[in-house]
Amino acid sequence: MRWTSLFIPTLREAPAEAEAVSHQLLVRGGFIRQLQSGHYSMLPLAWKINKKIVKILREEMDLIGAQEVMLPAIHPASVWQKSGRWDAIGDDMFRFVDRKGADQVLAMTNEEVIATVALELSSYRDLPQMWYQIQTKFRDEPRPKSGLLRVREFDMKDSYSIDIDDEGLDKSFNLHHQAYERIFVRLGLHAIPVEASSGAMGGSDSVEFMVESPAGEDDVAVCNSCEYSANVERATSMIPEVANRLENETLEKFDTPNIRTIEALSEAGHPPEHQIKTLVYMVDGELSLILLRGDHQFQEQKFCDATSSVEITPAEEDAIKKALGASPGSLGAVGIDGIPIFADPALKGRSGMTTGANEDDSHLLGVNIERDIKVDQWVDMRSIVDGEGCPSCSEPLKVVRCIEAGHIFKLGRKYSEAMGVTVLDSDGKSQTPTMGSYGIGVGRAMAAIAETHCDESGLIWPMSVAPYEVVLTVVKTDDENSMKIADEIYTDLKTNGIDVLLDDREERPGVKFADAELIGIPLRVTIGPRGLENGMVEFLDRSDPEKTQTEISVKEVRDFLLEKISSQQDLTA
Repeated sequence: MRWTSLFIPTLREAPAEAEAVSHQLLVRGGFIRQLQSGHYSMLPLAWKINKKIVKILREEMDLIGAQEVMLPAIHPASVWQKSGRWDAIGDDMFRFVDRKGADQVLAMTNEEVIATVALELSSYRDLPQMWYQIQTKFRDEPRPKSGLLRVREFDMKDSYSIDIDDEGLDKSFNLHHQAYERIFVRLGLHAIPVEASSGAMGGSDSVEFMVESPAGEDDVAVCNSCEYSANVERATSMIPEVANRLENETLEKFDTPNIRTIEALSEAGHPPEHQIKTLVYMVDGELSLILLRGDHQFQEQKFCDATSSVEITPAEEDAIKKALGASPGSLGAVGIDGIPIFADPALKGRSGMTTGANEDDSHLLGVNIERDIKVDQWVDMRSIVDGEGCPSCSEPLKVVRCIEAGHIFKLGRKYSEAMGVTVLDSDGKSQTPTMGSYGIGVGRAMAAIAETHCDESGLIWPMSVAPYEVVLTVVKTDDENSMKIADEIYTDLKTNGIDVLLDDREERPGVKFADAELIGIPLRVTIGPRGLENGMVEFLDRSDPEKTQTEISVKEVRDFLLEKISSQQDLTA
C-alpha cells in the first residue's frame, strides 16, 4: 500500500478526554474514531490489526479442535429468563421490544444460546464438543472510558465446551488455558493467569489472564516468591496479628460528638485496627449488617461469591435510621437481633474493640465480638492490601493494576440444566452435560498491546499484529532515482510476502519519520539520494530504544528484512 492512497488521519494532539495511553495513541495515530460514548469506528490501520488478532485466535482455537460457528446477535428474552440472568444482569444488558411486542436483547455473551444448540446432542458419543465464534457483543456500560478498553460494542472470541462429566470439563478447560497462554505470547502480551471470581457467569472456577498496566481497572495480588496470583475479588492473605486491648467485663458507652468516620475516631484514641466498621446493605432485598475491622475495606464481589448473593446495594439512610435508631457514623451490631449479621474472620477472637452504639454521637468501648455480637455468618470479604503475606508461602504480596485480557470459566451445569439439555451416558441413563465458557475481547487485546508497546514517540506494534511490517520512507519524492529504487524495493518485498507501506508523500522527512513512529510500524527503511549514491539505504528497528540507524545495501534489503521479520516473529511464537 502507498501512503498517499491510505487513510491515516494522524493528529498532533489527543482529545482531552483520552486518559489511557492506548486511547491517546490510537486516536492520534488515526486508528480509531469515536462515534458516541463507548462506540468506535475502526479505520484501516486498526482493522488490519483486528484481522491479524482474529487470525491468531482462529488458529489457536482450531488447534485444540474447536469448531467455528456463528450465533444470532439478537436473543429472545425467554432464554435469559430461563437461566435467571434476565433479572440478575440488570442495566448492563441492551434490551428492546420488537414490533410484535416481544422482549429482545442484544447479545452480551452466548451461554444460553449455546445451550439451546446443545439440545441437538443426544448421547455421550456426541461429546466432547467445543464451539467458538468471533462476534460483535453489546454491553450498556454505565461509564465507557479508556478508548477500546471499556466500550459498549466490541468483537469477542467466545468459545464453549460441552462435556459429559467434570473430568471432561477439566480437560476442555486446560486446553483453553494452554491455548490462551499461546495466544497472548503471540500477541506480545505478558498475561498472568490469576484466580478470579465467576461473578454473574456462575460456575465453580474461573481464571483471568491479566496484563499489568496503570490503565487497567482490576487489582491483582501477585506473589513473586511462588506461583500464587489472584484478583483481589478472590485473593486471600495472611495478615499480621493485632494484640487485643485489655478486655472490659462490661461495655462502656461514651460520647463522640461530630465523630462520623474511622479516621476521626482514630484521632480520638481508637486506632482503626481496634474498631469494628459497621456497614448496612440490602442483600437480595433484606437489610443486613456487614462487619469489618476498621482498617479493612469491603470487597463486594468476595461477599457475593461467599454468600451466593445476587444483588447487594448500600441501604438508604432512612431505612438504616428506622432499623437501628441512628445514622451512619454511630452504627454497631451489639445487641442486634433479627437482622442478618455478616462478619469478616479478621474480627474473630477480638476484644476491647470500639463500635457505634446505635445512638447518634455515641460509641461503645470494650466490645468482645463473640460475646457481644450475634454473628450469623463469618465471611471472608475484605480487600487485601499490598505487603500482606501470601497464603501459599507467607512472603509479601504485591498488588498491581491490570487489564483483563481474557477470562475462562468452568460453568458446570448451570446453563445446560436451565435449558433442559440432557444426553444418554454409556449406561443409557439421562445425564445433564457440563459446560465451560472462554472469552477474549479483540479490541481490548489491541488496546492492551498499545498500552504495553509504546514510547514517547508513539506505538511499537509486535510483528505478529503490526498493520504493516515495514515502512519505506522516501526522503525526496521528487528525486526520480529515489522513487525508482523505492518502487523496486516495494514490489520485491510484496512479492516475497512482506506487508509493506510505501511513504510516497510530498512531506518533510521529519514529518514522515514522526508519523511512522507514531503509528508503530516495526521496521523502517529510509531511501534518500545521498545514500543511493553508494547503493545504500538506512534501516531502523522501531523497538530499538537507541534508534540506531544501520546502512544496508539496496541489493540486500529483501533478505535482510526477511531475516529481521522472522527473528521478531520467533519472539512471539
